[in-house]
Amino acid sequence: MEPELLAEDAIPAGDPFGLFGEWLAEAKASEINDPTAMALATASAGGAPSVRMVLLKGYGADLGQGGGFVFYTNQESRKAAEIAANPQAALLFHWKSLRRQIRIEGQLEPVSAADADAYFASRARDSQLGAHASDQSAPMGDRREFLDRFEEVRKRYEGKPVPRPAHWGGYRLVPQAMEFWHDRPFRLHERRRFTRRGGSWASTLLYP
Repeated sequence: MEPELLAEDAIPAGDPFGLFGEWLAEAKASEINDPTAMALATASAGGAPSVRMVLLKGYGADLGQGGGFVFYTNQESRKAAEIAANPQAALLFHWKSLRRQIRIEGQLEPVSAADADAYFASRARDSQLGAHASDQSAPMGDRREFLDRFEEVRKRYEGKPVPRPAHWGGYRLVPQAMEFWHDRPFRLHERRRFTRRGGSWASTLLYP
């Protein structure tokens, strides 16, 4: 019989961030493309949902009060407008080759300008230029329009550092619940849900 991956004694100090780190390390070793890709679900003030893929750019129990999971985006995009209206959100990691999922629920808050500056400076130069050229989520006449804007921005900053645009920044999801799911044959899956209780975490197994 296969060992229980989500047995309590198999989880580092009952810590969901530690378990997340172990699973992410395995995903980085096995997934061909974008092991840090995660689905981000937000909703409008009226409750209309939307979801898209973003990339995890930082995580940990020591990221601000309550720890968190960080991603970056254009703050004039649809997702940013929804976050401003309703900061409750959810993340989903799905590593198909490992047959695992992690669901995370909580509230989003902006990262500091200093953190956004540091991450922006680490990006590839073309990605930096693209952040200036794109009006993310706004209508566009054709792709040439965007490429022409990119070329204009490239010339503007030729030979110079590319500054972070004022409308570009990051968000940290502060988790209130984290659920780990591992596929088993015949849908006899393993599921463990962690729920924040003040400064600590309570956990329980769930029926699949």
